[in-house]
Amino acid sequence: MLYFCGLIMSEKEKNHIHPIFDTILSKEDKEEILHQKGMVLWMVGLSGSGKSTIARALEQELHSRGILTKLLDGDNLRTGVNNNLGFTEEDRTENIRRAAEVSKLFKDCGVVTICSLISPTEEIREQAKKIIGDDFHVVYINAPFEVCAERDVKGLYAKALAGEIKNFTGLDAPFEGPINPFAEVKTDELSLEASTNFLLKKVLPIIKR
Repeated sequence: MLYFCGLIMSEKEKNHIHPIFDTILSKEDKEEILHQKGMVLWMVGLSGSGKSTIARALEQELHSRGILTKLLDGDNLRTGVNNNLGFTEEDRTENIRRAAEVSKLFKDCGVVTICSLISPTEEIREQAKKIIGDDFHVVYINAPFEVCAERDVKGLYAKALAGEIKNFTGLDAPFEGPINPFAEVKTDELSLEASTNFLLKKVLPIIKR
């Protein structure tokens, strides 16, 4: 039996599913029309590190260069496709799984997909990579806990440090920095403009077909 999202699918029910992946247009077909390479830029880092801010700035710069993009932000996803999930370990894992599946759909349409999620462990990032496959690039938006707590753009750190939020990443829940990210942006050292330009230099050469 297959356990999925709180439901159990029997072997008999699984036999009713007939994927047609091998008969539909390929990723390369879509890329040829768009004259770009579909990929996923998976931005990870602590809350307040600058993921969403940099993701927005990068998307705007790519758009100005005629590149079709889609930005998937963790908070936005939790108002829609993930709005029934909480912050237990199981729900966080399912949150990443769904985000990865959605990202893959956009990538396979030739879209440069920028996904902004905390994604705190190597295990959970490997899960996303396994789903998305090729053209998955981890971008580490790196800022120390103390810097993020000082920014506290959402007011979450004050609540977490006061004990009002449990399992807060970086405090009483782990965060593991990526070992070999595609790019690392230290936002306690670089301005928004410098961070965005750094990423542009990394991604532009691999986007254009």
